[in-house]
Amino acid sequence: MGQSNFERMMEIIDGVFETRNDPDQLQVSEQDIERLQALHPATLSEYNEGQGPCIWVLLIPTKKEIMNEFLAGKISENGILQQTKPLTKFEAIYLCSATTLPEYRGKGLTSKLTVDGISSICSENPVTDLFVWPFTKEGEILARKIADQLKLPLHVRVH
Repeated sequence: MGQSNFERMMEIIDGVFETRNDPDQLQVSEQDIERLQALHPATLSEYNEGQGPCIWVLLIPTKKEIMNEFLAGKISENGILQQTKPLTKFEAIYLCSATTLPEYRGKGLTSKLTVDGISSICSENPVTDLFVWPFTKEGEILARKIADQLKLPLHVRVH
């Protein structure tokens, strides 16, 4: 029997983001998941047809000043999550990651899941800006497509 969807998703994450080797990136521990959920229920989204995850999207609603520090390289992804407090009115969303199994790419599902999550956060917060730190060309294209669709400016951190 082949790998489960979960194992395949973890392999993609390890291959693209190499989070285990980069202390600046969010590791998405149980504690991180609790912090994210305390910020907003739409921070973590999953598309699953019953065989395990096919798409995962991670969003961090936060403040623009925190994201500007991130863009300038003054804080890490971990710093974004640590400095962002629950019960805040968020004006920025960090498009932290979108991971999609190959057979689900190019169908608009990741874009829809991301837009739905952002829209949910925006319905309760005065969001004016999106931020991204793309690790792939496809990730940057997706972020630009989402920003255009939502008519929000996109700020990109360069590697």
